[in-house]
Amino acid sequence: MASVCPLKEWQVESLNVRVYPDKRALSKAAAETVAAILKKTIQTRGRAVAIFATGNSQLEFLEALCARTDIFWKRVVAFHLDEYVGISPNYRASFRRYLREHLFDAVKPATVHYLTGEAPDPRAECERYSRLLSQEGPADIACIGIGENGHIAFNDPHVADFDDPALVKVVDLDEACRRQQAGEGWFATLNDVPKLAFTQTIPAIMSARAISCVVPDRRKAEAVRNTLKDPIAPTCPASVLRRHANCILYLDQESVSLL
Repeated sequence: MASVCPLKEWQVESLNVRVYPDKRALSKAAAETVAAILKKTIQTRGRAVAIFATGNSQLEFLEALCARTDIFWKRVVAFHLDEYVGISPNYRASFRRYLREHLFDAVKPATVHYLTGEAPDPRAECERYSRLLSQEGPADIACIGIGENGHIAFNDPHVADFDDPALVKVVDLDEACRRQQAGEGWFATLNDVPKLAFTQTIPAIMSARAISCVVPDRRKAEAVRNTLKDPIAPTCPASVLRRHANCILYLDQESVSLL
């Protein structure tokens, strides 16, 4: 399978930045890197632990990953980044449903650890998922994106904590985040978007041995610019990726348009 070469690449502090012609090329390149990490880890350690994100920006990447026939998924343990509080696993906007339909049902990992959105005790659910992350982790690869407000997972600017002692927590979503969820078509109106969500924290994400960050589309251009140009601070949570020793930011010509 031929490698996809970037149009341009550079480094911002520790963060590797690669720009591709379009979303499809970006997604294929990211899937190639993620597959290589999973294969090498399985070969050397017998298993691999991976974390996956959701959202419209991830669809082509997950499609490209599903198309890979060289990953031994029966040796992969999977987690996901976040889930709405109070939402059922079959609701159309559920991240569990999204990942089942776009990845897990196709590749059938050995184990998938789901966040239970409708758990009766959210604090206990955070503790349960944190224990699983600690037992199985650290993750070998975290496949993430960046939100329009610069968040990673549901760590919006007002709740992002680079030194968070927790691995998983419940957060209230800011309006920009909730507007993005409605704008992507997952909910009919802004009022339908839940106000609370479970999320892996920034230290949990940053503990992954490698991070693949897929960020296509012009609507992400401001967040990309802030990630690369602003001071490293919770005002743009994704800026912390510049501190990770093994992170690649995959962009297309639309998302890099403000640089």
